[in-house]
Amino acid sequence: MEADIAFRYEIPRTAQFLRDGAYTRVALQFPDEMLKDAAAVARALRRELASGGADSGVRVFVMADTAYNSCCVDEVGASHIDAQCVVHYGHACMSPTSNLPAFFVFGKAPLDVHACAGTLLECSRKSNKRILVLYGLEYAYALDDLRQTFMESCKSNSGNHEVQYAEVLCSVMSPSSSTTEENKIPQSSGPSCNGDISRNSESATFLNNRNGMECSSSTQKYSLAGMTWNISVEEKMEDYFIFWIGQDSSAFANIVLTFNKCEIVRYDAIENQLTADVSHLMKILRRRYYLVEKAKDANIIGILVGTLGVAGYLHIIEQMKDLIKAAGKKSYTLVMGRPNSAKLANFPECEVFIYVSCAQTALLDSKDFLAPVITPFEAVLAFGRGREWTGEYLLDFKDLITSEKQEAASTTGEARFSFIKGVYVEDNCPQGTSYAVGSIHLSLSEQVLSSNSAMKMRNNRKRRSLWLR
Repeated sequence: MEADIAFRYEIPRTAQFLRDGAYTRVALQFPDEMLKDAAAVARALRRELASGGADSGVRVFVMADTAYNSCCVDEVGASHIDAQCVVHYGHACMSPTSNLPAFFVFGKAPLDVHACAGTLLECSRKSNKRILVLYGLEYAYALDDLRQTFMESCKSNSGNHEVQYAEVLCSVMSPSSSTTEENKIPQSSGPSCNGDISRNSESATFLNNRNGMECSSSTQKYSLAGMTWNISVEEKMEDYFIFWIGQDSSAFANIVLTFNKCEIVRYDAIENQLTADVSHLMKILRRRYYLVEKAKDANIIGILVGTLGVAGYLHIIEQMKDLIKAAGKKSYTLVMGRPNSAKLANFPECEVFIYVSCAQTALLDSKDFLAPVITPFEAVLAFGRGREWTGEYLLDFKDLITSEKQEAASTTGEARFSFIKGVYVEDNCPQGTSYAVGSIHLSLSEQVLSSNSAMKMRNNRKRRSLWLR
C-alpha cells in the first residue's frame, strides 16, 4: 500500500521539491476523487522528508472542497494557512498562479500501452496526415513507453509513421505576478503571433496570443490543456490528425472546440476503444454561437468572477467592464464560487453573465439558468463593434488580454438586425438602453390606452359616489 502511494503520488519527487525550496508550510490540494488517500499521502510525505534530513518543523495541510474549481490552484484556501507553496494533485488546467509556487502531481491512470500503440498504428495507416498525439495529463507518465512501443511496431509495418507527441507544459509553476502587480498583463515567453482570424480596423487588438501560440522564424509553439508542441511555420493545425488519449473531459472539449477544423479521434483508455464521433461537442459550438447572438440584445450584464488565483484575472475583468461600457451597456461584478441556477436567480436584472474562469471550466451549461452564461471571448464577439466569428474558438482569457483601452462605438451607428428578436435594434442609446425600431410608438400607444382606462375608472367611481348620495 505504501509503495503504491509513493508511486502514484510521486512522494520522493515532491519531497525533493519541498527541500529545494526550503518550504515549511505546505498545502496539499486534492480533488474529491483523491481525497480518500489524503491522510496516507501526508504521512508518506512526512516520512520521506524526515528520511532526507529535512527540518522536522515542516507542516503539511490538506485542502479539500476548494472555493472555486479543483483543477485550479486554490491560492485563496492556501492563504488561510499562510502556505508557502501548493502541491496540486489530480487533473490540472495549468493556469498560471498569481502569488504562490505550485508543484503538480497528475496521477497515473492505467493505460494498456500495447493496445494504444496498436490503435495508433491503425490510424497512421488510414490517414495521410501527420498525427499529433495529445492526452489527459494523467497519462503523461506512460508517454515514453508508448513512443517506444509504437516505434517497435512500425518496424514490421508499412504506412505513414509521422507521429508527433505533445509534451507536458511543466510540473513546477512559479507565480507570474506579485500581489502588488497581479493586475499586470501576463507576458508570453516569446513573441506573440496572431492567427488568421478575420478582422477589420476596429478589431485590430482582438487577440494577443492565440491558443498560447508563439512564433519563431521556423516553428510555431502551441500551449493548450497543460501540453505544448511545435509545428512548422509552413503548416497549419488543420494539416494534423489529432489522436487524443483519455476520457471525454473538459480538457478534451477544450481541444475539440479550439481545433474544430481538425480531424480528431479519441482513444478511451478504460474501454480500449477508439471513438471518432465528436458531434456532441460540435453541437456545443453551435449553441455558443446562439448565446453570442442572444447576448447582443442584453442591456445589463453580470461579470461572474470564477477565480481569484489565475494570473491576469483582474485585468480581464477591467477589460470586460470597458468593453461593456463602450457598448453602451451596464455591468455588475459578482464574485461567486461554482455558479448554479439558484445563485444566479438572485440577480434577475442581469440579462446575461460573463464567466471569468480558467479555460477548462469556462463553458457552463446554462440551459437551466434564467440568463445565459458566456465566456470573455464570446463577450468580445457580442459587444465589440466589427467583430466576426469565423468559427475559431478560444477558451483561455489570457489570449484576449490587451493593453489598449476599448474604444466606444459611435452612437450614430446603424441599427443591426437581431436574430433573436427578428427586428432591427439600435445599440448605444441614452442610459445604455437598446430598443427595437418601432417599439417606442407601441409603448406610447400602450401608455395612452392605460391612461384612458384609468380615467374611465375614476369617472365611473365618481358617478357611483354621486348616485349613492
